[in-house]
Amino acid sequence: MAVGIFDSGLGGLTVLDAVAKRLPDVPFVYFGDNAHTPYGVRDADDVYDLTTRSVARLFDAGCDLVILACNTASAAALRRMQEGWVPPQKRVLGVFVPLIEALTERQWGDNSPPREVAVRHVALFATPATVASRAFQRELAFRAIGVDVEAQSCGGVVDAIEEGDEILAEALVRSHVDALKRKMPHPDAAVLGCTHYPLMETVFQDALGEDVRVFSQAKLVAESLADYLERRPEMKGSGKVSQFMTTGDPARVSSKATQFLRRKVEFSPA
Repeated sequence: MAVGIFDSGLGGLTVLDAVAKRLPDVPFVYFGDNAHTPYGVRDADDVYDLTTRSVARLFDAGCDLVILACNTASAAALRRMQEGWVPPQKRVLGVFVPLIEALTERQWGDNSPPREVAVRHVALFATPATVASRAFQRELAFRAIGVDVEAQSCGGVVDAIEEGDEILAEALVRSHVDALKRKMPHPDAAVLGCTHYPLMETVFQDALGEDVRVFSQAKLVAESLADYLERRPEMKGSGKVSQFMTTGDPARVSSKATQFLRRKVEFSPA
C-alpha cells in the first residue's frame, strides 16, 4: 500500500532514499515536477497550483498520504492545501515539522506552550521562496521562544545540483555560508531547509565549522513517517507498487536520478 513522495525535482530523492530504508515493506510513489523546477524562485500562488496538480496525480496513483519532500511547497502551499483543498480521507504532510521537533527536542504531538530550548541562534539555509514565506519561523514559534533565526536565501544551489554541477554548487554554498556568517557570526545550529541540500551537507558543515550542529531532513522525516504510520496504518493507500513519475523528460530524469541515488531508477511520464 503506497505512500506518495512529492518534490519539484530530484531533491526529494534524499527523503525517498531515507524513508525506503526505514520502511522497506512500504511501496512509495515518487513524483518529480521536473518540468517546472526550481520552485524556489516562483511566487506562492504558482507553487500552490503546481503542488496541488502534482499531489492530485499521486492521489490518483493510490496514495492516501503524500509527503511534500519540498521545503518550498511545504512553506508556500501546505497550510492552504490543508485548510481547503485536501479531501477528508487524504493527508498531506510537510517536512518542516519533523526538523523543528528535532531542533527543539519535542516529541510528536507535544502541544504544550512554547518554551526556551538549548539552541539560541539558528542559521536557516533555504530557497528564496521558503525564506520569503517565513514558514520556518512561524512553525518554530509554536514550539520555542527566544530563538534568533537568520535566514539565508541560497539562490542557484538547486539549479546547480539538478544540473550535476558539483563544483558550482560547492562554490555557491560557501558563498551563501559566508553571507550568513556576516549577519550571524556564531550560530549554534544550522538548518538545511531544502531537500536538495543534504547532498552538500559536508560542504555546509565544513564552511560553518565543526562546532555548528547541522540539521538535515531526510532521516528526521523518515523517523517521523514511521511513527505516523504506526499510529495511522489506515493512511497507507491502495497503491501496491513502487514507481517514479516525472513531468520532465523520463530518460533524462532517470539518468540524473540514477546518478543521484547511485542505483538504477526508471521514471515514467506523469
